[in-house]
Amino acid sequence: MIHLNEEAARCLLCYDAPCGEKVARAIRAARFDNLWTAVELFNQLSEEELVQGEKACIHYDKPIRIAALKEAVCRGVTGYGLRVTGFQSKVESTLPSLEINFCDMVCENPFFLASSAICTNYEMVARALEAGWAGVFYKTITKGEIREVSPRFDAVRKEGTPFVGFRNMEQLSENPYTEDFEILHRLKENYPTKRIIASIMGQTEEEWIELAKMAEAAGCDAVELNFSCPQMKLTGLGSDIGQNSELVLFYTHFVTEAVKIPVIPKMTPNVKTLTTPALASFFGGAKGISAINTIKSITMSHESEVSGKITVSGYSGKAVKPIALRMVYEMADNPVLHQAGIEKHVDISGIGGIETWRDALEFIQLGCRNVQVCTAVMQYGYRIIDDLKAGLQHYMADRGVTELKTLVGEKLPNVAMPSDLDRETIVYPKLDKEKCIGCGRCYISCMDGGHQAISFEVPRDDVRCTKREPKINGAKCVGCHLCRLVCPTGAIGIAKRIPKKATV
Repeated sequence: MIHLNEEAARCLLCYDAPCGEKVARAIRAARFDNLWTAVELFNQLSEEELVQGEKACIHYDKPIRIAALKEAVCRGVTGYGLRVTGFQSKVESTLPSLEINFCDMVCENPFFLASSAICTNYEMVARALEAGWAGVFYKTITKGEIREVSPRFDAVRKEGTPFVGFRNMEQLSENPYTEDFEILHRLKENYPTKRIIASIMGQTEEEWIELAKMAEAAGCDAVELNFSCPQMKLTGLGSDIGQNSELVLFYTHFVTEAVKIPVIPKMTPNVKTLTTPALASFFGGAKGISAINTIKSITMSHESEVSGKITVSGYSGKAVKPIALRMVYEMADNPVLHQAGIEKHVDISGIGGIETWRDALEFIQLGCRNVQVCTAVMQYGYRIIDDLKAGLQHYMADRGVTELKTLVGEKLPNVAMPSDLDRETIVYPKLDKEKCIGCGRCYISCMDGGHQAISFEVPRDDVRCTKREPKINGAKCVGCHLCRLVCPTGAIGIAKRIPKKATV
């Protein structure tokens, strides 16, 4: 038996798929947590196709065990606990629509490219739109000269992952600003049903207004105000604005008074709370808010030095998702914002660590009507849109949800202050002996980082023990679930929640 997520993650996601297009697509669906599509595709493949695909697999270590992966997928087992039972193939026409209204724009789905290196010219954006992305926040346009450094990217890796965090020193579009607006005009002309949004950054009130008017004249559906880039070479730009709520208010107001298209300020996470700048955006007339941009950070690898120097720059990727979700929640469910009526007038576009449909769902359930993706595209390409869309559609179908807007904000009532959490009950970890391989990782973590509630027996001549096996001591266990999180095989699950025993 193999671990589904681990084996799927071993796939190199090759460009030309030597294992065969159908096989590669099935593995990719499994890799991005879209089990419904993976099951359907694997069931269409013959045993011979699986064998040939495994023989053709190129890998630095050993080929992907494709037949075993199919078996694991069809059992419906994932590290997230999802089980596909009673699977029935669904044709695309029977799946619910992902159409949603965002800032008075009807969007075919909620998935947009985030303003960044993944959308810097016509050809790139056109390919993404053809692939199925609903729209683009084009790379930020400015009148100032942009000269980038080299190298400009770095990554934080862990235990074989490509990277869990991504650091970049990329600034704004290097194209002449007039050229960028021509590109946006062509995109809107050639893709009239897609949503084309210009991201802009000015240095003065006059520049903000001029660039916004040029975006409107180019036919853009909306304009994003970049108040959040963390690595501008001049002061008074990017996150320097986002950290100053007065500037957020003034520049937002100047632009909303100058154009008729929706205005969407982009928030910086490099503040104590987003509540104040979000309110400033609201009172400035914003129709939407993008959150979050990258987090100021430093990495120390020699390979990423610029002529021997390191610097503070933006951090993104999977590692920032919990921070982004917290900040989205602050805007979507804050009493001050509710009193101001922000949830009735300002839509939220969520950004930060979105890689799978499940990541996107979490942002939607906390109040976003739109999500933007960047780092995952840089790793895996525009093609991830297939599983973003299909995974979310199948999830909706399984739940009987017919409109995406039904999911917007549905988890907000579940978020509570730590002081309001239930402290009178406990959920014990539950060991599945069939999945346990006796590695002892749970024992080590519980002994050195937990409550010494796990014993571990190893077969020896003087001990009546036939296999390597952990045992949970309920009298010591506090239900922290560190053991479940470190288990590499998913052998530790969750028991029923029960009242805590009375203490003497």
